[in-house]
Amino acid sequence: MASRSADSRNGSGSSSVDAVSLAIIEQLQEDGRRPYAAIGKAVGLSEAAVRQRVQKLLDQGVMQIVAVTDPLTVGLRRQAMVGINVEGDLDPVAEALSAMAECEYVVMTAGSFDLMVEIVCEDDDHLLETISKRIRALPGVRSTESFVYLKLKKQTYMWGTR
Repeated sequence: MASRSADSRNGSGSSSVDAVSLAIIEQLQEDGRRPYAAIGKAVGLSEAAVRQRVQKLLDQGVMQIVAVTDPLTVGLRRQAMVGINVEGDLDPVAEALSAMAECEYVVMTAGSFDLMVEIVCEDDDHLLETISKRIRALPGVRSTESFVYLKLKKQTYMWGTR
């Protein structure tokens, strides 16, 4: 699985990605373990050239190659999206949230919430502790609203090259 880094998603990334690199990313999104030789054949490059491009994309933070699990199968039975309103500067709150293992996704937003955070927890007690005792206790957090996931219907990471 490949995905773009936070900096490139929000437009502050400094690298540009050409059509061949996008094709390599697409190949890795289909199968993150696809051999470089097979990728090279699909995109018209040598195995060595693909290896170099992949390393450059990784070094620049354009993508990551990671294993994505189904949280339920690894004992994490409760997921939620939490909308957070903040008084003052968002950065310290976003940084504190980003440091929490339970927070898988932290994004600054426009609209009803200042921040949206996806949380993955072991169970309801863990979720309650994370929101009530850790997130709401952060300086600057004014309010939270939780959206508990009941059933995941779709999750893809193919948006990176559209």
